[in-house]
Amino acid sequence: MVLSARDLKAQGGSSRSSSRPWGLRHDGKQFVAVIDSKVREMPQICPSILSADFARLAEEAEAVRGADWLHVDVMDNHFVPNLTLGLPIVESLTKATDIPLDCHLMIENPDRWAPQYAEAGAGSVTFHVEAAAAPVRLARDLRALGARASMALRPATPIEPYEDLLPELDMLLIMTVEPGFGGQAFLDIMLPKIRRTRQLIDKHGLELWLQVDGGVSASTIERCAEAGADVFVAGSAVYGADDPAAAVAALRAQAQEATDSAPWVRRV
Repeated sequence: MVLSARDLKAQGGSSRSSSRPWGLRHDGKQFVAVIDSKVREMPQICPSILSADFARLAEEAEAVRGADWLHVDVMDNHFVPNLTLGLPIVESLTKATDIPLDCHLMIENPDRWAPQYAEAGAGSVTFHVEAAAAPVRLARDLRALGARASMALRPATPIEPYEDLLPELDMLLIMTVEPGFGGQAFLDIMLPKIRRTRQLIDKHGLELWLQVDGGVSASTIERCAEAGADVFVAGSAVYGADDPAAAVAALRAQAQEATDSAPWVRRV
């Protein structure tokens, strides 16, 4: 049985746009995310509102129409040395845009706070494994609330110790800068880590999205796609452009071209 966001809302779950390329299936124990495989083949662009004008967030969301997700960086000034947006902003944004929200929680104690973002309507919730006390339980809780469960790794955190956790996730985020601030330069040394992660995903035959965040731009997105990423967070590369919506389309086209020739892509 596949449940759309509207179905789930009618049953008391969190709300989503039913036109989006994912729904929920009940496997007998919990709700799990179901992805439209046809949409899954196209690279996804997630503009980060960390680079937007905070005084005009509703307008800035409209400016990136055509984006796959709206990336919301939540920082608590403890896990990272910066303080940004919180739960009230997420609740407001879900009413202001039909672009699903991709909430990246750079906070301490995500086991306590992350489920509240799913309940607020975020379509995807990312927690840092370095901060989570029980990452498997947290991922399952997020899925049960109707959100996609995502786990992030800081640049110095290797992927290999968490290989067994991958089946519990819908997305894995590899940070390509040190988390905490936007506008940083892309760390090339993360490319081998992206490749290794893609190999692990394919080794287990998982339909797991691989997201990169940090320094993603027209000059770096192709390398990320070739290495194995298929979801791209871009801040200043989008909101620093004269036409943010056109920048989203251009980045997607670049990623698609690089993906088409990438060695990791399964072809039939």
